[in-house]
Amino acid sequence: MELFRFGNHEYLWGLLAIPLIIFLYFLWRIDRKRKLKNFGEAPLVNQLFIDISRYKPFIRLIFISIAIAFLVLSIAQPQIGSRLVEFKREGIDIVIAIDVSNSMKAQDIKPDRLSRAKLMISRLIDKLTNDRIAMVVFAGDAFLQLPLTTDYGAAKLMLQTVDTDIIANQGTAIGKAIELGIKALSEDEKRSKSIIIITDGENHEDDAVGMAQLAASKGIIIHTVGIGSVNGGPIPIKRGDGTMTYLKDSQGNTVITKLDATMLQQIASAGNGNFIRALDTDPMVNDLLSSLAKLEKTEIESKLFTDYDDKFQYFLFVALILLLFEFFLSDRKNKYIAQLMNFVEKQR
Repeated sequence: MELFRFGNHEYLWGLLAIPLIIFLYFLWRIDRKRKLKNFGEAPLVNQLFIDISRYKPFIRLIFISIAIAFLVLSIAQPQIGSRLVEFKREGIDIVIAIDVSNSMKAQDIKPDRLSRAKLMISRLIDKLTNDRIAMVVFAGDAFLQLPLTTDYGAAKLMLQTVDTDIIANQGTAIGKAIELGIKALSEDEKRSKSIIIITDGENHEDDAVGMAQLAASKGIIIHTVGIGSVNGGPIPIKRGDGTMTYLKDSQGNTVITKLDATMLQQIASAGNGNFIRALDTDPMVNDLLSSLAKLEKTEIESKLFTDYDDKFQYFLFVALILLLFEFFLSDRKNKYIAQLMNFVEKQR
C-alpha cells in the first residue's frame, strides 16, 4: 500500500534546475578569476578583497540550491497516507443486444430504427451507476462487440461504430444473441444479470423463445425493446452509385418491415422480463431503468485505498527559512572567525 506520494509529481522535473544553477555558478567563478587576472597581479588584487570571504559564496549557493529543492517538493504536493478507506461498488451485469440487420434502417421511426436504438442505449448508459455492461450485435449471426465493463466512455465509443454493415450475414437471429449474451455474463450465481434485446422482432433464424427460457433457468432476466411501428416501412438500400432504393422481393414488390410485438412479448415473458415499445426515448429509458432497479444489486468489487493528507507546508517552511538565511548572509568575513584564523596562523 502506497503511504507516500506526490499529488503533482510532474513538477519534480523542476529539480533539474539545481544542477544547472550550480553549473552556471562555477562558469561565473571561472570567468571572474580570468577577469581578475587581467585586472592586476594576484597578490595586489587579493589585498583589495581582503575582507571578502572565500567560502561564504559557496555556503550561499548551498542554501539557495536546497531552498529551490524544497520549493519544488512543496509545489509537487507531498502527501502522506493517513488511513485506509474501503470502497465498495454494487450493481448488476447487463448485456445490451442490438439488432443490426438491414430492417433496422427502416425510417418508420425517425431518423431510422437503428439511430433511435443507439440514442436510447446512449441515454441508458448515461444513467447507469456501478453496473457492468456488455454489448452484443446481431443479424444472421451474433458477435460480442464489448465484454463486461464499467468503462461507460468506452461503451459509448464502441456504440458509435455499430451499423448494419458490421455483420455480412443478414437475418435476425435473436436466439443466437441471447446465447452469446449468456456466455458474456459472469458465472457468479449470486450476481443479478439481465439481457436487453433491442430489435424490430422479425426473427426468422432460430428458437428465440426457447433460448430465453434457458436464460431464465440460469437466473438471467430478458427484457425486449421493440423498435419499429405496426404499419412498418420499406428497407432503404444504397446502390453502388450512391443513390438509394428500397429492398424488393423476388416478385419485384417493395418489402415492408413491421414490428413483431407478439414475438418480443413472448421472448420477454419466457425470460421473466418486460416488453417495452420504443415510442419516446426518455420514457422508454425510464421504463428500462425501473425494470433493472427491481434486480438485487450485488457487490461488483471492493477496494482499499489510502486517504492522504497534504504536507507541502513543511517543505515550504524549510525553503523560506533557508532563503531568509541566505538573504542575511554577507559575503564579508566574520571578524571573530577572521581573528581566530589569524591567531592560528601566528601559532604556526
